[in-house]
Amino acid sequence: MKMMKYSLGHEPKTFGDWAYLAIATHFNKILHHETEVIQDKDPEELHQMRVGMRRLRSAILGFSPALNLPQAATEKQVGKVAKILGQLRDIDVLQDILKNQYQPTLPHQEQKYLDLALTTLAKQRKKVFKKVKKLLNEATYIQLKQSFDHWLNNPTYQDIAKIAIADVLPDLLLPQVSRLMLHPGWLVGISFTEGDIEFPDGLSTKEVETLLNNQGLMLHDLRKEGKRSRYNMELFTQFYGDVYHHYLKDIKQLQSVLGDIQDSFVLMEFLDSVFEDKIEQKVSVFSSKLVENRYQKWHEWEILQRKFLNSQSRKELHLTILNPIVVESELETNHNDKKGMNEAVAL
Repeated sequence: MKMMKYSLGHEPKTFGDWAYLAIATHFNKILHHETEVIQDKDPEELHQMRVGMRRLRSAILGFSPALNLPQAATEKQVGKVAKILGQLRDIDVLQDILKNQYQPTLPHQEQKYLDLALTTLAKQRKKVFKKVKKLLNEATYIQLKQSFDHWLNNPTYQDIAKIAIADVLPDLLLPQVSRLMLHPGWLVGISFTEGDIEFPDGLSTKEVETLLNNQGLMLHDLRKEGKRSRYNMELFTQFYGDVYHHYLKDIKQLQSVLGDIQDSFVLMEFLDSVFEDKIEQKVSVFSSKLVENRYQKWHEWEILQRKFLNSQSRKELHLTILNPIVVESELETNHNDKKGMNEAVAL
């Protein structure tokens, strides 16, 4: 497909206009990085294309009541591509963490062991990259792009797309934010006394490790819910003020902290497979550093946990979403400089 730039062509005012703008923005991002991904010279290109895919999927889900997309351009089809790109990206992340974050800090012998792990990762990456390259040349992916191209040139919508965006913003944002706020992952490590939340104080490293081993997957799922919420909220930053942006920053931090904890466990699992469950014998200093890192990230998580379980904070977030700032002159300014959508595609 010939590279082109899709744009709305007029001031976005309706539900449908903003749906178009979101899909066009993220589809443009995907096309912009696609060629470089196939050339495989810079892992950042893969990262950016994957981000574009995930945000496109989020936009399709968030704007689904307004959209009438072709069958080949569904969020499910986009998700399949994002998943395969994600497999390659996960390997790149592990390589970067091992090589640049941990290996230089380890004793010489453990550095040599990590060289073995990095060699194994490089072999895995070669296989997965072939899979990615094949995918991006397959008919299914080409049809996906053609379907979005056709829709962006000839968009069709549901009737509700004609409604002003300000009238539906809370309805668009609150369902996803509510899923985030009701996620059971927030309750990891806490207890209740007659309905009041009791937060643990001064947990030891061993106690934190036990919690993470038992309920780490729940925190990982909370991270994914946070990511979906962040993507949705970033679509509409120009309609809200400082309070909204502060919560968005906190959700981004939540995603980062829980992501670091999850990456640590993925590293352990990978190295266990490389060293046949003898990781602590062969790289004991490295193992200790992983535990130390998780303990530090746990303390960062506790701060966010307390904030998002605070009744006043929860009420403030909901009230903020219920009251978007809709001033015509501000919308024109934000549209002209594309501030909001630039934030939406930022990392």
